[in-house]
Amino acid sequence: MSITLSASVEVSTNAGPVRGIESGGLRHWRGIPYATAPRFRAPGMVERWDEVRDASKFGPVSPQVTPMTRVPMDEECLSVNVIAPADAAGLPVMVFIHGGAYTTGSSREIPHLGEALVRQGPVVFVNFNYRLGALGYLDFSRYGFDSNLGLRDQVAALEWIRDNIRNFGGDPDNVTVFGESAGGNAITTLLAVPAAKGLFARAIVESAAPEAVYPSSLTEQWGADFVEILREVSKDQTTSDADLLLRVSAPTLVKAASLMRQRTPDAVPGTIAFCPVIDGDYLPERPVDAAAAGRSHPVPLIIGTNAREGTLFRGQLDLLATTRPRIRAVFAKTEREARNALYAEYRALPPRRSAAQFGGDYSFWYPSIRFAEGHSQHAPVQFYRFDVSTRALKYAGLEATHGIELFAVFDLTDTALARAAGVLGGRTAFKRAGERMRQRWLGFARSGDAGDDWVTYSADRRATLIIAEHDRVELDPHRTRRIAWQAFVPHL
Repeated sequence: MSITLSASVEVSTNAGPVRGIESGGLRHWRGIPYATAPRFRAPGMVERWDEVRDASKFGPVSPQVTPMTRVPMDEECLSVNVIAPADAAGLPVMVFIHGGAYTTGSSREIPHLGEALVRQGPVVFVNFNYRLGALGYLDFSRYGFDSNLGLRDQVAALEWIRDNIRNFGGDPDNVTVFGESAGGNAITTLLAVPAAKGLFARAIVESAAPEAVYPSSLTEQWGADFVEILREVSKDQTTSDADLLLRVSAPTLVKAASLMRQRTPDAVPGTIAFCPVIDGDYLPERPVDAAAAGRSHPVPLIIGTNAREGTLFRGQLDLLATTRPRIRAVFAKTEREARNALYAEYRALPPRRSAAQFGGDYSFWYPSIRFAEGHSQHAPVQFYRFDVSTRALKYAGLEATHGIELFAVFDLTDTALARAAGVLGGRTAFKRAGERMRQRWLGFARSGDAGDDWVTYSADRRATLIIAEHDRVELDPHRTRRIAWQAFVPHL
């Protein structure tokens, strides 16, 4: 594939000029700084530059618990990437927020991400890095530091897009944010962040855990627990808490975060310690509560989950409420009759398949329904369930598991991993479902039209698009299961 460096990909930003590359008929700008990342402080202003800055290479990624690829890591990781067609002008903008449980991932981990959407749209595609792990998603406010740093980074990135994307061929008034897993949680959370108002026109939420947002009474304790782990790792028992957090190296923070992520699922079942915090200021309330009260930003929304979310979470990813002690813990405030009704829906638990389904429904499916119910009262909502799988995935016990729809959305079916998943059959049907899904996502990004057949969601009809070998709309799928969940009382 030919790569061209020329003046035609030189663009002005509010911090200075950048020069990208042209590759495969598309224009790419990579690693453009959108903010600075002072440790445990809100993102800061980028220092201006006068000379043309090289934007042909990705920037370093946030220090991570388990890096998925060997790439440069640095605390100063806040950079944005843009892909646009040649001669783009006034195009819809699609901004993707990556997932990874707020501890892993980056804007560069998947090669060619977004290119299919740009070509098919056409649209301008943007993604970015944000701070992860202890640097972005633990609450150290009791030590005098700022909270919700990763969330603040995301708002700063969206502000950069608002201020600069027109120069790259995008329309700042037609921005759609979309994300998966932690990226989906970021979006349901941004919908309740006052500072994010007006920064996007539409939102797409894939496989989010909207309830993985906790009050400061809990998150401050997690911050204190982390400091104790940090002392264990650093073997420092004398430095003050605040100075210890500032002085240790980023790899030491990462090592301590790895231990904390391993311990949390059993110490505080049904939670994720690396999360946004309801601090009463930057994030005033639970996003699900904001949606129910009509206080979420009233933008059109697509939201949904995959049919078998929980099957991915095993081994190193064993994070969900899938064991008997964890399930008992999340039922702590739920009445016995309601518990029994849910047990009946999952055939008494926890044989592997039933427990995985329960864990996925607890974290992803039912909270997404709750968010959709509330948001639909003051903005259009379309709900989906992704059912497509392959024979190999079924034999592996994964089926339509967490994250699998990304291969459809981004047309990644020709990657080595996707080919391996399709070796026993089902790849063609998956690819066709992806084509339909991209048409819907792109139509929504252009004008809010995801297809005439996709009826909007409401509490009385609960129309759900089932993305399968042939798409169809069902009213209130898994109705008895949903009703059983309505009596569930969160333990936190």
